[in-house]
Amino acid sequence: MKVLLVLAAVADLVLAALLVGVSGFIFGSGPESMHGGGLLVAAYALAVIACVAAPVMGFILSRRGKAGLGLFVALLPLVGALIAVMVPAPY
Repeated sequence: MKVLLVLAAVADLVLAALLVGVSGFIFGSGPESMHGGGLLVAAYALAVIACVAAPVMGFILSRRGKAGLGLFVALLPLVGALIAVMVPAPY
């Protein structure tokens, strides 16, 4: 179970790095950016924080003897990202 938790943590951190990496295309001032507003900034910051905090909470829960719940919590950002990818774009 610990190996799956470590893999979920690595995947969450890679997702956080991807979110930070593409943030210029969403919030930048260039012609190819979306010029995101305040609500989008808040949601984006929350997503990055969740990608970092979820594995930490997963390890804490695993340490307290709830390894299954810890793995579930660590996988939540990945599941959320997969759901967000399946939602059709509004443009």
